Amino acid sequence: MVSDPDEALAERVLESLARRGETLATAESLTGGMLSAMLTDVPGASRSFVGGVVSYATRVKVSALGVPEHLVEEHGVVSRECAAAMAQGVRSRLYATWAMATTGVAGPDAQEGRAVGTVWVAVAGPDGVETRGLALEGDRDDIRKGSCRAVLALLGELIGPEDGIIVREEGALG
Repeated sequence: MVSDPDEALAERVLESLARRGETLATAESLTGGMLSAMLTDVPGASRSFVGGVVSYATRVKVSALGVPEHLVEEHGVVSRECAAAMAQGVRSRLYATWAMATTGVAGPDAQEGRAVGTVWVAVAGPDGVETRGLALEGDRDDIRKGSCRAVLALLGELIGPEDGIIVREEGALG
């Protein structure tokens, strides 16, 4: 068992998925691979984690994840709609039971008129997609780590309340 709270959350989520025979994929923007690294730091992660796509550029969100261009034009990439499309796209492309997505503004500058710390996370699963908006504070690293914690907590809420995985992230927009 790991001692870092973030690693412990990742471990509990992966263990729950492995017990259920389910798989997980990631689609990351502002976290730039940090979420996938957090998962693969857990020994035995390959029992459920299948892989991820780091889609930092908008064109990669569109081409690799299938985020519709009209959605980006209408809502932007820092949006509930984009986060949901990213999660659904990577879930479909990597044939995973579950998928997590992160998109937002880590700074130092605002993006699309949205303030630094504005983040959307999404989890797509067998019954659809759930999103959560966040208003995080701190430096780039704090915002990126907070995004990872929030999306892991959201997945934990969806797959494992019976396992005690529920963790609520401060700064949620609702």
